[in-house]
Amino acid sequence: MEIIKLNATRREESGKSASSRLRRAGQIPAIAYGRELAPLSVAVSPKALLQVLGSDHGKNSVVELAIENGETLTVMVRDYDYHPISRELVHADFIQVKLDQPVDVHIPFRTVGKPKGVVTGGVLQQIFRTIPVRCLPEKIPSFIEIDVTELDMGESYKASGLTLPEGVKALLADEQTIAVVNAPEKAGAEDEAKPAAGAPAAAAAPAGGAAAPAKGGAAPAGDKKDKK
Repeated sequence: MEIIKLNATRREESGKSASSRLRRAGQIPAIAYGRELAPLSVAVSPKALLQVLGSDHGKNSVVELAIENGETLTVMVRDYDYHPISRELVHADFIQVKLDQPVDVHIPFRTVGKPKGVVTGGVLQQIFRTIPVRCLPEKIPSFIEIDVTELDMGESYKASGLTLPEGVKALLADEQTIAVVNAPEKAGAEDEAKPAAGAPAAAAAPAGGAAAPAKGGAAPAGDKKDKK
């Protein structure tokens, strides 16, 4: 994976007024933190951040946050907020990562082929939207392919069948079902019983976890409420 450079400047001011001025100047407030990094308030270009989010790896991109005076941090996007009306980016969280230490991320997957069971009238259902994996930051795949061609009616694709790149480990039990071919009437009943698109994918985190700054405490966390 290519590391993407993103320029940033330190923020000395916090609060709604300071954040509004920052956005009028074409920047958005952001915060970087990690197990070995105290919360650092910065400002970044929303256009540049959108380019990161729109890249092949999207939110799983490894970013070199280039701060003034030659300071750099290796980070990943932990979270970001949009304005509820304009849908413009208004805030971002970055979490520090080490290139020699594994991270836990969720990778989107694509199904390949038309299942035998679908050919005979069944419906392919994906139980997950993403696959949780652990690997070094530069080993993160942009997506995972799952060949479902041989699945017949009533058969499922288990996590044990995943083919992953070297150094990438799935964080699922081998017997976990990822996709299944059901009869149409059963598929409809299961769709009504479960939440509509499933839970949102979890954000990237160093293996072992790093807590996000408390939202009620530090000023940078307060900036995230400036969406209204």
